[in-house]
Amino acid sequence: MQVYLVGGAVRDQLLGRPVGDRDWVVVGGTPEEMEQQGYISVGRHFPVYLHPDSKEEYALARTERKQGRGHRGFVVHAAPDVTLEQDLSRRDLTINAIAQDADGQLIDPFHGSDDIQAKCLRHVSEAFAEDPLRVFRVARLAAQLPDFSVAPATQTLMTDMTNAGELKDLSAERVWQECLKGLAAPAPARFFEVLSACGGLKDWFAEVEVQKLQFATHDALLRFAELPLNEQDFVSLSQRLKVPKSFQEVALHWQRWGDVIANWRSVPAAALTDGFAALGVHHNNRHLELMAGLAESKRQTNTQGLLQLADAWRDVKIDDPGLRGRAYGAALRDARIQLLSQSRVVENN
Repeated sequence: MQVYLVGGAVRDQLLGRPVGDRDWVVVGGTPEEMEQQGYISVGRHFPVYLHPDSKEEYALARTERKQGRGHRGFVVHAAPDVTLEQDLSRRDLTINAIAQDADGQLIDPFHGSDDIQAKCLRHVSEAFAEDPLRVFRVARLAAQLPDFSVAPATQTLMTDMTNAGELKDLSAERVWQECLKGLAAPAPARFFEVLSACGGLKDWFAEVEVQKLQFATHDALLRFAELPLNEQDFVSLSQRLKVPKSFQEVALHWQRWGDVIANWRSVPAAALTDGFAALGVHHNNRHLELMAGLAESKRQTNTQGLLQLADAWRDVKIDDPGLRGRAYGAALRDARIQLLSQSRVVENN
């Protein structure tokens, strides 16, 4: 068996970027040999194993043949006679189709090193079109490598795939994962710009208007809330992509209470107390802190003192054993409104 480092680890190493997960391909091996050496089988659709010590992924060299639609419609062939070049040829982009042997020598049959130098995202072969998820991967890589451009031929191929309706067959979970990585990348707007250029927004991100994109934060959770959408658009997009509840909550909180938090010193005390209540301040300041961060980044709001005010709001109590239920709730709300009014007057003076 011969083992090679492949994919993103080699690419990032050549780019001088931090290397994250390392993936390996095994040429000339069999499942029996892998298991005899202690590797743990984890692949459901093709032979992938975890190293017994490092837990890094090792996959037997394989070829793929398209059989159905979507990103899972493949027949996989993994056998000792599959060569390294055959394995590399099924990969998406040339910069991801570079291997490195145990001596550090590069095996680069598709000239990915040249494309790294040229800062170009180029497909390896026409087989790129067999996996529609690759359109989103290119968009995500463009966001992660903002000085790279998409090769014209690759752009044309992505447009053809979109026009053929291939992107509709993807699962919402896979599209969301690529979107999430794009939102976490150095240039998140490029994820949507590349999709827009090939018509790839219409099936999954129809609500997003690329020309309005402007990100002020550095966290994917907050960047999702920064998308230029109204409340109904956020609901529609979240349902379509099966966006996690945590992301939906932050986006909708910003839609409903962003203006109140951004103008916390001047809005009516009743509006601010309702905002605190909706953001769960009676439990903790977690959502308020996120809204404060967005207000500072997008509206240049000074939120110094806001969290201390929220702590004081939370500590308000009504010492009247005769008040219960709705009466107690109404009295507590009035007391909290009075606290906010008085505290802000004192602060402003």
